[in-house]
This record gives sequence, C-alpha cells and structure tokens, in this order.
Amino acid sequence: MSTLTIGAVRERAPGERRVALVPEAVTLLRRAGLDVLVEAGAGSGAWFTDAEYTDVGATVVPPDELYARADVVLCVGPPDVETAQALRAGQTLIGLLEPLRNPALTEELTGRGVRTVSLDLLPRTLSRAQSMDALTSQASVAGYKAALVAADSYDRFFPMLTTAAGTMRPAQVLVLGAGVAGLQAIATARRLGAVVSAYDVRPASRGEVESLGARFLDIQSPPNGEPEAGQGGYARELTEQEQRAQREALDAHIARSDIVITTAQVPGRKPPLLVTATAVEQMKPGSVVVDLAASELGGNAEGTEPDKTTVLDNGVTLIGAGRLPSAMATAASTAYARNLVALLCHLVRDGELTLDPADEITAALTGGGSS
Repeated sequence: MSTLTIGAVRERAPGERRVALVPEAVTLLRRAGLDVLVEAGAGSGAWFTDAEYTDVGATVVPPDELYARADVVLCVGPPDVETAQALRAGQTLIGLLEPLRNPALTEELTGRGVRTVSLDLLPRTLSRAQSMDALTSQASVAGYKAALVAADSYDRFFPMLTTAAGTMRPAQVLVLGAGVAGLQAIATARRLGAVVSAYDVRPASRGEVESLGARFLDIQSPPNGEPEAGQGGYARELTEQEQRAQREALDAHIARSDIVITTAQVPGRKPPLLVTATAVEQMKPGSVVVDLAASELGGNAEGTEPDKTTVLDNGVTLIGAGRLPSAMATAASTAYARNLVALLCHLVRDGELTLDPADEITAALTGGGSS
C-alpha cells in the first residue's frame, strides 16, 4: 500500500504571508506515517526556510511536482486560477476556501473530480472539533494584533501614567463584537492599560466581557422569541430595523471613545455597519477606528477600505484591517498548521484519507459532500 502524500503550497494572494504547514507540523505528520511535500519558498513569508522543512523530513519541490505527486493539497486561502487548474481528479484540497463567497470555485473543482474540504465551514458548536477550528485560531491572532495596531496608530498612551509632567489619562477603547477576535482585542487592550468597553448583540457574552475586566454596554437585546446566535456559534444576522436601532444607540458611545475596534462578521455576507460616518464625525481628533471586518464586501465602519489606512479631515484614522493574521504570519501559520494536523489525524485512517459523510465533522467541512 502506497503512503499518503501531503503537499503544502505557496500562497499567491497579494499580501498573504502565511503558510499551511510549518516545520513543527511536518514532524507530527511524518510521525503519523505520512509523506510531506512543501513547495519551494512556501514558508518564506512566515520566516521558515526550505532547509528547515528538509531538516524535519519534508521534501521541498517545485509546484508542478507537488501537484503531480500530492494526494492531499493544503493551502491557507482559496487558490488562484493557476493553482486551481493544476489540481487533478482524485486529489483533495484542504484550506479556508470560503465557499460561501466563492461557490463557483468549489463547483468547478468538484466538477473536475477534486474533493474540497473547507475549514471555514466547521461549526464552532462541535466541541470535539475545537483543535481543528482554524477560524478561531486566526481570529485570536487578528484580535491581538488589532489592539497593537490601534496602540501604534494612537498618538497618546494606552495606560494611565503619572509622571513629573503630570498624569496622563488612560485611553478609552470600545470593542464591537465579543467573539474570539473581540475577546482577544479586549484582553490585549486591557493588558496595555486601556479602559475597555465592549458590545455584542448576544447578551450572553456579557460574562466573558466582564471576566476580562471590560464593561459590557447595555444597548439592546434580541426581540422576544429571536435567538441570540445563528448557526455554527456565530451571532445571528440582525434585521435592518435592529441594525438601525443598534447603530443609533452606539453612536454616543463611539463619539466618547478614543479607539474603536470592530470585529463583527457574517460568514459569506456583507458585514453589519456598526460605525456610521456620522459617528466618526463626532469622534475627537486623534481617535482611531480599526475595522477587522473590512473586505471587498464592506466593513463594520463606514468608509473603511481593506488594507488601507485613511486619516480623515477631522483627524480620525480609519484602518481597514481585514487581513491581520498575515501581519503575524509566523504565529498565525503555526496555529493554522496545528489545526490542519488535528484535522488530518481525524480524517486519515489506515493510511488513507477517508471523507465519511456520516461523520458530522466531515459532513460540515465538505458541505455534505461524499467520500
């Protein structure tokens, strides 16, 4: 029986520095009896050299050889056209493929006999799949980095400082969205000494917010009979009327904040607008808005653009920071690679990759696909 071969490709999306496998993960896969190929230069953006991969038993190869030999191809984000075309029938592609945003890609690959396993389809409610939860691991990195980006862009101190020149008041930070990214942003801003408030449409998140030393804003609760959370452990999408009421209630809190970090996203859909242009106009000069939801679909803050920093005429800085995990590529890649190792250990049985539709994890990741 031939040995299952895993191949990690180099990411080609602009600004993407992460890699699907790090040397530590290669060691674990080799111990599990798998052969590992790594595309030449795949880890360079995350500061992993080709030599580090070969030292732990991987074979570094050019892309053509990887696609020819690999049974399973690992990636971070959705493949570009060239990469997708290089995949062949019988192969399995595993990554954050964003099928809700790129349904045509999944359909095209499936039509050619390429099996797809998308980690962003994993429901966060499956406790036994927590070690495979790549969205959570990457959101944690993003939330941490968001607080640092905000601190770097803010021209005053985060903590209260008492000096010979007088006392400097602490920064007032408002975090919108208390999911994984939001909680990490809260914790990091608190470590930096800021006074932190937070809001989430799910009142049940109050306990988590307050356990981190932040104040939970009482703005609104879901109407009677409406669930607080949607499918997969995410906050449900509010109605247009609810979003409008929420924004109006938030405006006053935003105006009083020195820094606003927004983290609310709806998988595959336009993010909810939480910070209006009117609210930004009322913020003090020098204030900063960091929008983790900024993407081609829009953002939580009106006027933010992905991967762009804009200083408005009133002195407020808008930062479209939708790709922060790539800005911490080493840590993000290490966490992501551990998610992939956990997933492969679940899927590989007797040396074969088995996509069992009766398994709830497999069924979720393949969109109900077959084995």
